[in-house]
Amino acid sequence: MEFPVLKATNVTKIFPPMEKGGKPTVALERFSLEIGKGQMVALIGPDGAGKTTFLRLVEKLLDLTSGKIELFGKNLKDQPDEIKDRIAYMPQQFGLYEDLTVQENLNLFADLKDIPDSQRASVFAELLNMTGLAAFTDRPAGKLSGGMKQKLGIACALVSKPDLLILDEPTAGVDPLSRQELWKIVRATVEKNQTSVLLSTGYMDEAAMCNHIYIMNSGKCLINGTLQELIEPYKGQVFYLPSGNKKTRTLLEEATSSKDVIDAIPKGSGVRVLLKKDTDINNLCSKLDVTGSYPLPPGLEDTFMAVLKEAQEKNNELESFGTFKVSDQKVYLVNPNEVLISVHDLVKKFGSFTAVNDTSFEVTRGEIFGLLGPNGAGKTTTFKMLCGLLPATSGKINVAGYNLRTARAAARKNIGYVAQFFSLYPSFTILENLTFFGGAYGLDGDILEQRIKEVSEQFELEKLEDEISGDLNAGFKKRLSMAAALIHDPEILFLDEPTSSIDPLARRNFWSCLNHLADIGKTIIITTHFMEEAEYCTKMAIQSAGKMLALGSPAQIKKDAGLKDTDSMNEAFVRIVEKQNKERIS
Repeated sequence: MEFPVLKATNVTKIFPPMEKGGKPTVALERFSLEIGKGQMVALIGPDGAGKTTFLRLVEKLLDLTSGKIELFGKNLKDQPDEIKDRIAYMPQQFGLYEDLTVQENLNLFADLKDIPDSQRASVFAELLNMTGLAAFTDRPAGKLSGGMKQKLGIACALVSKPDLLILDEPTAGVDPLSRQELWKIVRATVEKNQTSVLLSTGYMDEAAMCNHIYIMNSGKCLINGTLQELIEPYKGQVFYLPSGNKKTRTLLEEATSSKDVIDAIPKGSGVRVLLKKDTDINNLCSKLDVTGSYPLPPGLEDTFMAVLKEAQEKNNELESFGTFKVSDQKVYLVNPNEVLISVHDLVKKFGSFTAVNDTSFEVTRGEIFGLLGPNGAGKTTTFKMLCGLLPATSGKINVAGYNLRTARAAARKNIGYVAQFFSLYPSFTILENLTFFGGAYGLDGDILEQRIKEVSEQFELEKLEDEISGDLNAGFKKRLSMAAALIHDPEILFLDEPTSSIDPLARRNFWSCLNHLADIGKTIIITTHFMEEAEYCTKMAIQSAGKMLALGSPAQIKKDAGLKDTDSMNEAFVRIVEKQNKERIS
């Protein structure tokens, strides 16, 4: 009889109170799961769903409160440490040694797994060939791009040829092309060695590749099944609504506000909607003044959104990204001809290396402009130059009427900035951080006090002002970062991968906030690796190897890639970047 590779039965994990008199935290409650040999199983859910807790329990980094976990047919708690040689675990922050070379990292992990010297040459050769790292064995890990670091991480995890590979958000912060390459490696490993894979991910397309999917929330499994089992109930409920003469984000807001709509997202020059069961699409189109709608097949994200919203509404847990009051912000007349950011012939060199090569574009008031590209494309360098954090080698940048070469400090007064990772003072309270950053932007007295009150209310932080910022969960840290960036009411907001490691529902709420800001004339520049959320942008630029490859609206970018409005932006991105890569090689 062949036992499951992993079987969890009624697993519960309760963490004790953080402080005296506090309440214990139920991280997992009666969670059950099973993985067979050669199967891939995905865990998806919002922050705090219990995904990472379960992975750490399987790896024996945490102890069960109750329930049972069996590996290879035996109780996990009774298994010797040698069982770890059959498991490989790649956490979110994988422990590569950045001062060591690619080869030295592989040697170290082979030492940790007691791989015999006689086997290492063949194992290393196979892994280096599979990951495309054979030409980089002498390069320090710290000098690799984000995608290459993740490939090295997977190679190190696979050194022992494990029977079970555990991946905790392995592609967070990685561009679509690198994600595609990483998944080729994982799938090749599954097919060749019949390795079983357990992963958590924020990308629905990754989860959709798995044999079985578990949707989690607040430590519980809401629903599980194969992809087809999960999407079947939503057939006939998904439609595409063209914007017509309306702005896409106007139609998006109207659709989102409809009681007949479960979920709505922008798609090219229209909106993709998931309707409640038995909704009459013709009646909805009449209400929204839309003509020419047509059906689309459902996807995993539809199931995820429907199930999660239902659970959170039932438990009164539905979380917004804050409220929005126009009265708290300076409102500008949105003039599409008013250029707030102009970039001409921009070049940035680091020694002999050209990071940005002759880039030009313009951003007008009220636009949401996406700066996209693979890891190492030059988009972060461009982003930093636009913010005034990095001087250009040559070319011209004007931001809010100021030349960044001669008036960088003056331009910054009109800019708000949110970093990819939490960059405020973690030891400060929320109030202390807002007071500090308001003062840094030149606010004081009654004006500072009023703006702290306004942004605290807008992002629903007013009852948490005395909380230590570093102790907040990811969602509230993001709210605080936005509040600090907007406290001086800037005209321009720069956001560097603000939604990395955030689930789809939280991303919807975040983008609703950005759309409101754009509607009152704020101009937003954003970088992201979530290509589907790039559809919220009014215009975007795709860079690779320092060069501009595409510039235009989401619909125009797809058209340039030979795709339809309803096709995936991910596919458009990959096509455009791969075309340039082939041209460079030839």
